Amino acid sequence: MPGIKSLEQQEYYAHPQNRFWRLLALLLNEDVPQNYAVKQALLHKHHLALWDTLGYCERDGSLDSSIKNEAPNAVVELVSELPHLQAVVCNGGKAAAAFKKYFAKKLPERVQVFYLPSTSPANARLRLEGLAERWRVILQFLT
Repeated sequence: MPGIKSLEQQEYYAHPQNRFWRLLALLLNEDVPQNYAVKQALLHKHHLALWDTLGYCERDGSLDSSIKNEAPNAVVELVSELPHLQAVVCNGGKAAAAFKKYFAKKLPERVQVFYLPSTSPANARLRLEGLAERWRVILQFLT
């Protein structure tokens, strides 16, 4: 689920310390997008979409460890409407756990699922270069 900053700004990965946009730019050999319109254009250019595994939850603050009373998004339904979708990437442990719990065995075989380390500033054990090394597996699906 988006953190407080993302919810306030209505933008995915809005926290300035989240490394998602810097990581994506590094992987795609693009400039780091500086505003949300450019971020959305980057996603569109490379045929990427962002969505949350959870459609609802209660949480105090932004930490995923505080999530309770969760309900899944309609991921299986979305995937069924996207016949060319080849891969789903879960960004971090909570997204991975929720995805495994609700969707892992319900997707078509054509869809590969990647459980990758979080780009959140709470994941301080990996620097940007370490994240890029792990996330490179998705490059085969990007244009």
